[in-house]
Amino acid sequence: MLSGYSTNDKIRPLNELIKIVGEKRAEGKKIVFTNGCFDLIHAGHVRYLQQARGLGDILIVAVNSDSSVRRLKPRRPIVQQEERAVVLSALAPVDFVLIFDEDTPFETIDVLRPDVLVKGGDWKKEDIVGSAIVPEVYSLPYVAGMSTTGIINKILERYN
Repeated sequence: MLSGYSTNDKIRPLNELIKIVGEKRAEGKKIVFTNGCFDLIHAGHVRYLQQARGLGDILIVAVNSDSSVRRLKPRRPIVQQEERAVVLSALAPVDFVLIFDEDTPFETIDVLRPDVLVKGGDWKKEDIVGSAIVPEVYSLPYVAGMSTTGIINKILERYN
């Protein structure tokens, strides 16, 4: 799918995921959805994705596109969207990855209608985009001291 990368067919456009979700749901599978920028993948992300996957049978990770990240976070992303998607697709807990261009994943959530919606502990459940339309919503515990911004700041301190 992405030139030069092996993705094991995990990186899919929304139109394909709609069909896949329908098939998996017909098999009785519980669909879990999360989203984020995932700019620099770190241990906090991995723990979070492992926990998210434990809440169901299929984990879909929606990644903000480069233009979406730029609108949300100044001077980011550090890593391009295709590369972020490839890294996420290589993680065992992740079943599917898609890239979305909107500022929030509401439209994607509305179309896929996952059974479970998950975000990190820095989000209150009621503030999670899509929480009003998904039956189960979780704000998973935040891993203290692990953040992309923290990593970037540590690099800047060390080399400035």
